[in-house]
Amino acid sequence: MAFFKKYIPFLSLLIIIASMVLGCESNFKEVHNNDYSEFVPSGDADQVNLKYTDSGRIKSILVSPKMFDYSNVDFAFTEFPKGVDVTIYDDKGKKTFIRSNYAVSYKLTNIIDLQGKVKITSEAGQILETEQLFFDQKNQWFYTEKKFKLTDAANSSTGQGIDFSKDFKTINSQRIQGEIESKE
Repeated sequence: MAFFKKYIPFLSLLIIIASMVLGCESNFKEVHNNDYSEFVPSGDADQVNLKYTDSGRIKSILVSPKMFDYSNVDFAFTEFPKGVDVTIYDDKGKKTFIRSNYAVSYKLTNIIDLQGKVKITSEAGQILETEQLFFDQKNQWFYTEKKFKLTDAANSSTGQGIDFSKDFKTINSQRIQGEIESKE
């Protein structure tokens, strides 16, 4: 009996702690469920065909099977989970074609993140292929740090890291391999 009297305060304390832990866990689950909010788009669309115009001229056409608009979040964006086909027109009407398996357009930064078998083709026949490519809409500039393959009528090269203007007139590449013909 003296043995149990010695441990009664310890056992009582253990029971109180156990009930507090179990009680708090139950309350924690309730609080977690109450604070949980779903990350859902404010809008979605199927079979999207968007035309961007400026001063009556078509500047680009975006076609996608699915679009989600997340303009209801702090860092608003538009997601194209099934990919995009984009045609960009320059001031002279020349086209650049862009295709990717996935894309996200961030509204605040005007950056488009193209992912998955990204392929850009110019009307002049230049082709760039990579797994991820960013497009800065404000500066009309593409860039990536991923591996790429650049092909035109006379040359083919591969490398890792490239940036270029939307018309392919200015190209800066890093760690490039291949044969390049120079006019200089």
